[in-house]
Amino acid sequence: MALRGLLTLLLWLVAGPAQALCISPLCSCSVTTTNVVFGNHNPLASSNTDSTGSVRVGCGGVAGLLIPYQIDITRGGGVSYGARRMNSGANQLAYNLYTDNTYLTVWGDGSGGSQSVSSGILLDVLGLSPQQTHWIYGRIPGSQTTAVPGSYIDTITVTVTYN
Repeated sequence: MALRGLLTLLLWLVAGPAQALCISPLCSCSVTTTNVVFGNHNPLASSNTDSTGSVRVGCGGVAGLLIPYQIDITRGGGVSYGARRMNSGANQLAYNLYTDNTYLTVWGDGSGGSQSVSSGILLDVLGLSPQQTHWIYGRIPGSQTTAVPGSYIDTITVTVTYN
């Protein structure tokens, strides 16, 4: 019997508290995220379903100040970074999040085969910086034939640590 219907998928990204060594009024930073929304996925198809979300980091403060930071994301409801899962009731669907569009490096916290993303912001002469955007590349592997139709979701926490 062929499975009919498509799965509607949404991955929520939650920005965790930003931790900063830059002390107000010398600097302040903000973090915003956009969700990875996969839309409909046909579990009988052999092709992958890809989508993107983002983490944006912006800072302001003393001119010329360099603010290095690291972005970690949790494994969500999965038991490991290599086995992230979205849930629809008791049903699960495998997916993962990656640092770039080669889909080779799992984005996490540096443990369990995952890697964090590190960068830095240099404040201009006015003590400002444009927001830096870091793309999150999501992938649902094809041929998950045991998946049933439904709305699948997982919640990932994003933590930005300023060094």
